[in-house]
Amino acid sequence: MKYPENQTILVTGATGFLGRHLIPELQQHGTTVRALVRPTSQTEFLRSRQVALAYADDITDQAGVTAALHGCTAVIHAAGNFRFWGSADEFFNTNVNGTETVLRGCAAAGVQRIVHVSTIAVAGKIPPHSIVDEAFNCQPQDAYQQTKLQGEQRALALGKELGLDVVVVRPGAFYGPWGQYAFNRLFFVEPLRGWRVKVGGGRYIQFPAFVPDVARGIWLALEHGRPGEIYNISGRSLSHNEANHIISDLAGISRFRLNTPRWGMLALAWIMTQIARLTGREPFYPLNLRHYVFQDWPVSIEKARRELGFEPTPFEEGAKQTLAWYKEDERSETTDHRLQR
Repeated sequence: MKYPENQTILVTGATGFLGRHLIPELQQHGTTVRALVRPTSQTEFLRSRQVALAYADDITDQAGVTAALHGCTAVIHAAGNFRFWGSADEFFNTNVNGTETVLRGCAAAGVQRIVHVSTIAVAGKIPPHSIVDEAFNCQPQDAYQQTKLQGEQRALALGKELGLDVVVVRPGAFYGPWGQYAFNRLFFVEPLRGWRVKVGGGRYIQFPAFVPDVARGIWLALEHGRPGEIYNISGRSLSHNEANHIISDLAGISRFRLNTPRWGMLALAWIMTQIARLTGREPFYPLNLRHYVFQDWPVSIEKARRELGFEPTPFEEGAKQTLAWYKEDERSETTDHRLQR
């Protein structure tokens, strides 16, 4: 379908890392954007973009969410709890219950078109020689992966039940300007600060997704995505070594990375995770990182190419833009680490 311009789109999760890129993407297509935020949310960026604000106590506040949806023609549900450490109940409440709240709000407010933002990470455990496409048999390993899979399943099921046009996009591992967590931290922040390690000889394959590409992929899914379908939105899968070499060469730092044995990294992460249970603070290396860095993520985006016309930015160019942002913002270490999906 061709989504009409000059319409009002509600965005959940607009104050996060993705929102920094998604809001300008939507506005350049002539849409009016309304953002669902909490009363305590930091909204300076949204206000600077003249984004209308709608308030709810949280993403499970049914009355607040439904009220925010009135007058909208579509919703991009990008709100989610993404961490490598945390309470299973909190993941479930946001990623599953929050999704149901949005879908039921759409039905009540007469909003027909929904783009639900999930993640390729729902694939979970990936057997050797597999390709992660949209038909891959997902085996989620941690609470985040499990609840994101449950969330997209709930969205698709409710779409059928309530007669809504639901399209699911699964982005890869976010990286880009304004990022400080996950891929950005491991491959950009730490090496730039002198912490240069790798695991498994750097041979494992990752699935980086340049966040401006994700924003563009969401717009394409809104315009062209078929109801009930899932689309992978990611860049080229590449090894840790290849990513490290590209980033190092662009940043003018050494390619050297100290190879850390699997057992050593897992032992360190286990100790840090045990300490975190006492402190209540996320460890520097959560044990759940093992589900992401100690296996290959060979991802196919052929369906998004074919049906949406999606083409990713080459990693070299995305890394160049990311490094330029770090260089320009010397205070990047103080950027709120919650600027995530």
